Amino acid sequence: MTSDRRIKIKVRNLSKVFGNQPKQALKLRNQGLGRQEIFAKTGQTLALSNINFDVFDGELLVIMGLSGSGKSTLIRCLNRLVEPTEGEILINDEDLTKLSDQKLLERRRKYFSMVFQNFALFPHRTVLENAQFGLEIQHMAKDEREKIAVDALKQVGLEGWEDAYPNQLSGGMQQRVGLARALATDGSVLLMDEAFSALDPLIRKDMQQEIQELQYRTQKTTIFITHDLDEALNIGDRIILLKDGEIVQDGTPEEILTAPADDYVAKFIEGVDKTRVLTASSAARPVRATARPNDGPRNTARRMRESELDVMFVVERDRTLVGLISAQQLKRALRDDADSISDYIDREAPTIDPDKPLNEVFGLFDDRSLPLGVIDDEGKLKGVIVKGAVLEELAKAGENTNGNDEEITAGETT
Repeated sequence: MTSDRRIKIKVRNLSKVFGNQPKQALKLRNQGLGRQEIFAKTGQTLALSNINFDVFDGELLVIMGLSGSGKSTLIRCLNRLVEPTEGEILINDEDLTKLSDQKLLERRRKYFSMVFQNFALFPHRTVLENAQFGLEIQHMAKDEREKIAVDALKQVGLEGWEDAYPNQLSGGMQQRVGLARALATDGSVLLMDEAFSALDPLIRKDMQQEIQELQYRTQKTTIFITHDLDEALNIGDRIILLKDGEIVQDGTPEEILTAPADDYVAKFIEGVDKTRVLTASSAARPVRATARPNDGPRNTARRMRESELDVMFVVERDRTLVGLISAQQLKRALRDDADSISDYIDREAPTIDPDKPLNEVFGLFDDRSLPLGVIDDEGKLKGVIVKGAVLEELAKAGENTNGNDEEITAGETT
């Protein structure tokens, strides 16, 4: 995956062996032996092997895999709660594996906040006291840390609960306290290890929505560990899938669903309703031809015929979408001997966000079956979606389209 965003974390050639003869285990690994063979020969567990990936600033990266895949070991290696056997962990280009204990402690406080599965709240402390605990052990003045903790609790929707105790809260609310505590310490990287696994399904869904909204507001770099594929697909900007301590695929949810790296990944995603994860962009096609508002009707009509279109998108020079013009509207402009098509443009052209779930796209087409313009946040035209393309993508994803295989002609090749 490429990105023009700044790289926050670089992990290079990271391995972890549990046992008292790690070099022997790595030597056998380098000779081509797998985890089970190494354990059988040496009693050493190769928990992670030659892990390489980047984390971009402001990204929500999900690391997932089945039990024993190494995902929790990996997240603990990032802040050296577990010491790596080999490799580099660079944050802002500083290698944490080379730091002294004192420097490491300072960097943990600066860079990392962590949320655990079991909430880890102090039962004898109030919500506010729990939320400010990380600041307390940093010896921050009480008034200052309470102000920060109150703001963090407000961010996670617990305003007014400051004086309550953990046993007075639901599981979801307790996890919000843990999240507030992590936010209060203001580390630039949020580590979440199976943070929602102990929650009831409905509460878990709410918390997934909460973390996405929170990450969007704060743009905090977040690394989220889970064994739940649906959770990973739901919240991740990108997913790293582990098996036996090795990365088997690194990609966006859509890339993993549409282009699994091997048979293991393909089997892993079996049964997933891909249309919940696939987006409008998967059905988008390039725009073959466009017009500009000041173009003359004759020139526009000629280009429309040459491109075999029934409708054409009208854009400014910077690709900002103005609207649509149809063949019928062009005929009117020609009859009126108009100088330009500006007054004949349908400026209420149907548009769509490229991240719209694919299973919600089909219902957006009206009776005319006009194409949908795919526009970015700045209103610039990035592609086009026609009804036939949506049907094609739904069919690929195994979605039941109720036999609707009508031939669409209006705007079909826009």
